[in-house]
Amino acid sequence: MTVTVKIEGLSELDAKLGELSKAAGKAALRRSLKKSAEPLAALMQSLAPDREGSSAERDLRQSIAVSTKLSKRQASMHRKMFRNDKASVEMFVGAGKLPHPHLVEFGTFKMDPQPFARPAWDQDKMALLERLKDAIRVEIEKSVARARRKAARLAAKG
Repeated sequence: MTVTVKIEGLSELDAKLGELSKAAGKAALRRSLKKSAEPLAALMQSLAPDREGSSAERDLRQSIAVSTKLSKRQASMHRKMFRNDKASVEMFVGAGKLPHPHLVEFGTFKMDPQPFARPAWDQDKMALLERLKDAIRVEIEKSVARARRKAARLAAKG
């Protein structure tokens, strides 16, 4: 199955980002990604199997979150794939540092698969892109307005 996505307005986005410092631009993009991905995480939680009696630190549903952090193993694998990409902004949605979420998602020879991540993604991907488009516009406009107010204050001080 092929999915085609048309993105417009990147030159305008780049121009707005150019008005911000690198840190402010990355922060605005991070806030946009986090806000846009929260509904996906909630959907994943609702689809994840409920393991009654599991402790809070081993509960799959409770571990699903939106974060910039990965487990030590995930981070190691990620660095190998994206070693030289320091300019990017990333946000991850999924189960936390548990050892078994992939086994639940894909199953084992003893356990049938109970997919929760892929069905959530399939159901929410287009809506997520729409949320992201709107959130990026809003966050960057807010950040640009803040930067302009700060520049005006500094200029007024002399």
